[in-house]
Amino acid sequence: MLYSKYIKRFLDIVLSLLAIIILSPLLIILYILVRVKLGKPAIFKQVRPGKDEKLFTMYKFRTMTNEKDENGDLLPDDQRLPKFGRVLRSTSLDELPELFNILKGDMSIIGPRPLLVKYLPYYTSEEKIRHKVRPGLTGLAQINGRNTIQWSKRFEYDIKYVKNINFITDVNIFFNTIAKVLARKDINVRSDCKVEKLIDKRKKSITSLDDSSYNIKEGVNNSKITEKKLNH
Repeated sequence: MLYSKYIKRFLDIVLSLLAIIILSPLLIILYILVRVKLGKPAIFKQVRPGKDEKLFTMYKFRTMTNEKDENGDLLPDDQRLPKFGRVLRSTSLDELPELFNILKGDMSIIGPRPLLVKYLPYYTSEEKIRHKVRPGLTGLAQINGRNTIQWSKRFEYDIKYVKNINFITDVNIFFNTIAKVLARKDINVRSDCKVEKLIDKRKKSITSLDDSSYNIKEGVNNSKITEKKLNH
C-alpha cells in the first residue's frame, strides 16, 4: 500500500526525468527524422482515459504519413505506414514521448496500457478496475504477449496487476519489457492488427447472446405447440 500510494509515483518522477535528460539527444534526432520522413506534426496526440477514467492527452511520435488519394481523402492506414514508421513501432521508439506524460502525472512507467476513449462503454465492471491506477508505458500484459493476445487475456493481466501492485512486480515487468523490446518479440507493427477490435468483439458477443436468447424462446414456444398437438 505504501509503495503504490507514495513510492511508485516518486520513482516515476525521478526515472522519467532522468530518462528525458539522458535520451534528449535521441528524442531530438527522432523528432527531426519524423518531421522529414513522415511530415508534421511530428508528435501524435490522442486523448486517452487515465486514472479514474480522467481523460488526458497522450504523446507519441507519429508513425504514418498524411498521404491522400485523388479525392483528397487519407489513404488506408496500411498504405500510410512506411518502413520508417514500422521501425519506430517495432523498436517502441514511438512511445518515448510518453515519458513526458509520466513526468506530468498522467501515466506511470508500469501499469495497464491506456486504450481508446471509445472503449469505455464496453468494459465489464471487473475490467473497469484497470482504471483505478495510472496507465503505464508498459505493463503485465505487454510482457505476456503485448498486442498479439486476445482482449480477455489482456484484461485478465491488467486486473491481476492492479490487485497485486508491488515493487518486485514492477521491477520484473521493467526488465522483461527491455528484453522484449531488444528482441522485438510479441510486436504487431501492422495497422491491421490480427487481434479483433474490442468494440467489434463485444458487439458480436451481444449479438450472440441475443441470438441464443431468441433460440431458447423459440425452442420453448415450439415445445409448447408440440405439447398442445399431442394433447389434442
